[in-house]
Amino acid sequence: MSEQGTAASLIGARTRRTEDPRLLAGHGRYIDDVRLPGMLEAAVLRSPFAHARIVRIDVSRARELPGVFDVITGFDLPDLVDPQPVIWQQIPGQRMPKSYALPTDRVRYVGEAVAIVAAVDRYVAEDALELIDIEYEALPVASTLDEALAEDAPRLYDEWPDNRMGQHTFTKGDVEKAFVEADVVLRETFYYGRQMGLPLETRGTVASWDVHSGQLELWLSTQGAHVNRDLMGQALRKPVHEIRVRVPDVGGGFGNKLDFYVEEVLASLLSRRTGRPVKVIEDRIESFVANAHSREQRMEVELAATSDGTITGIRGTVWAVLGGRLGGAACGPPWLSAAVIAGPYKVPNVEMSVVGVFTNRSPIGSYRGWGQPEATLVHERMVELLARKIGVDRNEVRRRNFPDPSEFPYTSTVFTHDSGRYAECLDLCLTGVEKHGWAERQAAARAEGRSLGIGFGFHVEVTAFGPSRILHAIGVQHSGFGQSVVRIDSTGRVTVYTGEVPMGQGIQTALAQVTAQSLGVKLEDVVVVAGDTDSCPYMGYGTGGSRAAALGGGAVIRAAEKLKIQIRDIAAHLLEANPDDLVIEDGRVSVVGVPTQSVSMAEVGDAAYRSIGKLPAGQIPTLEEREVLDPENLAVANGCTAVLVEVDRETGMVKVLDHLIAHDCGTVINPMIVEGQVHGGVAQSVGGTLFEEIVYSPDGQIQTTTFMDYLIPTATDMPPMDVMHMETQALHIPGGIKGVGEAGTIPMPGAIVNAIDDALIDLGVAITDVPITPPRLLAQIRAAQEQS
Repeated sequence: MSEQGTAASLIGARTRRTEDPRLLAGHGRYIDDVRLPGMLEAAVLRSPFAHARIVRIDVSRARELPGVFDVITGFDLPDLVDPQPVIWQQIPGQRMPKSYALPTDRVRYVGEAVAIVAAVDRYVAEDALELIDIEYEALPVASTLDEALAEDAPRLYDEWPDNRMGQHTFTKGDVEKAFVEADVVLRETFYYGRQMGLPLETRGTVASWDVHSGQLELWLSTQGAHVNRDLMGQALRKPVHEIRVRVPDVGGGFGNKLDFYVEEVLASLLSRRTGRPVKVIEDRIESFVANAHSREQRMEVELAATSDGTITGIRGTVWAVLGGRLGGAACGPPWLSAAVIAGPYKVPNVEMSVVGVFTNRSPIGSYRGWGQPEATLVHERMVELLARKIGVDRNEVRRRNFPDPSEFPYTSTVFTHDSGRYAECLDLCLTGVEKHGWAERQAAARAEGRSLGIGFGFHVEVTAFGPSRILHAIGVQHSGFGQSVVRIDSTGRVTVYTGEVPMGQGIQTALAQVTAQSLGVKLEDVVVVAGDTDSCPYMGYGTGGSRAAALGGGAVIRAAEKLKIQIRDIAAHLLEANPDDLVIEDGRVSVVGVPTQSVSMAEVGDAAYRSIGKLPAGQIPTLEEREVLDPENLAVANGCTAVLVEVDRETGMVKVLDHLIAHDCGTVINPMIVEGQVHGGVAQSVGGTLFEEIVYSPDGQIQTTTFMDYLIPTATDMPPMDVMHMETQALHIPGGIKGVGEAGTIPMPGAIVNAIDDALIDLGVAITDVPITPPRLLAQIRAAQEQS
């Protein structure tokens, strides 16, 4: 097989990404590259207080500064816009604060936007911010979860009796009976620290509101063009046909750019009021307070099991630290943590609650994994603690609790696992560990007095997150279907229009491969167009939840199937042959067994568009098919991750020495892209497990606002990585495709922590908090040494 592959072998080929040459040559066009005639630039004034009443705002001096065109505060907004829409409403009866793009009464976290200025350039706009006179009345702060839950806690919203946003409990079976009859009951509390995604390109928008036509054109660095258009229309009280969202190249998303933010609403208002385009670009310091935070949860869990390690029940509570207002994802990620707490295991009895709590911190939002790394940390730690308790091999405990392949589709607490071979995936991972000689490396290191540990983490990943009826059933106020348009032009070239948004994940190449193979054309004859609500088909809530390849690719497959019928009919007429006797390969349509009797795709295209007289009677001109894919169910991917780590007992430093994963994402479109996705997720999760944490002072002041404080992994922190592929077909997705976007992120915290425990097995250390920074780990090591 050639590197590019033939049309018949493109799915599964290690094809180079078609989008890379332009980007590597420096010809990418990102949001800050957008320059419009007469464009103004805006800057945002942000609150220095974690909690304060806005007594007075005087913007007169700012308005008088030469070069300033407009200033907007929260007191202007009720007459101009509706409160910020929130589509994630999974908790029945959840409290919904009436939050505008700027606060109208008080600020509830450091960094909350309180005013915005549009000026001739960013320098003048920032100078004007210093001229805005605001009088605050400081209020008591509830920064931590316990402070917010206290009976005498300061309330963030006076109309409510406490700071709880809502509560929901997932139930399955008879939990009370399971715990009464259990041979073993384990109780543990886990804490996952506050973290965030940090794409190289910060968020930004350019808004251009034509006051004559009423058309609003938005350039957004976003993962969801159509959903942002819809939410923008809702906030601005504007019909969506008057809004066009265009997405240039996106310099990383990681979920942060999936949410709906205030800056795009404010830029649009400024453009309407000034009659000029307005650009807002978030700087790096702003990103630490204005971008979506994530992860922070306290998870209290009990596990019931028999003496042989069969898990019979799980119960507990996920406490979600939400921040001062509802972000774009609301309580969605913690909700998902509670929903998938059983992971890959066949647990017959579950009772898991999620409680959302408002605190004086930045809002929680989307980040890669979306609650699943937190849940996986819990179930993988509890499995290992159970194995330690009963003296059974940890992977044998895993194996005993997997559903058998014959039991699929298998319904867990909320979602149905469509297909999987979990025990086989575990065996593939164990074979890889043996092949790499980790046990020998560990034994040799221990003989030298060094502490090496091997850790495992088995995960399931909810992918193809999009079936609209499922989303509606769990309270999401938006659709989730995918849609693709496949068009062949008069020269035989193919254009795919997708609602999915490229953000570095290689979706253009993947969809081109699927299209080329499905149609029987050459890869270089396929172009993928994305990121424009006017030209690209409507899709669901955005590109996230590992859905782009599954839903976008599945829709392409079905559209191509319908389009091939047209192609064969036209070619059959040109060749005077039976359509059933034709085959399409490498851009030519030929009679089976007689390759010389053929026509090119260009000849078919010419007949469909220009030489209409060559069309068969009744054939409609043009070659185009549209397909909406709203599958019956999700696709659940899975994988087993193993890591080899070294722990320095004198400093608490942890080094990840090696990594491998056996992964099953259904049909693999491009192994190179899949491996790249895994590698990127592993890098983020190494940082999230060992380094990254957003820290607040007792008065709610954020302490981590630069990369000197918020540590992210560098190349020297990354281990060698090996990805081993399995393919178990998705039941409800054409082509059997499952997602892979979060496979590297989800299992790593559990695997790394399990490896640290293994390295310190003689001390009996049991880690429950992430990130496990050197000072925290060193404190646990010393405490264990004192007790031994």
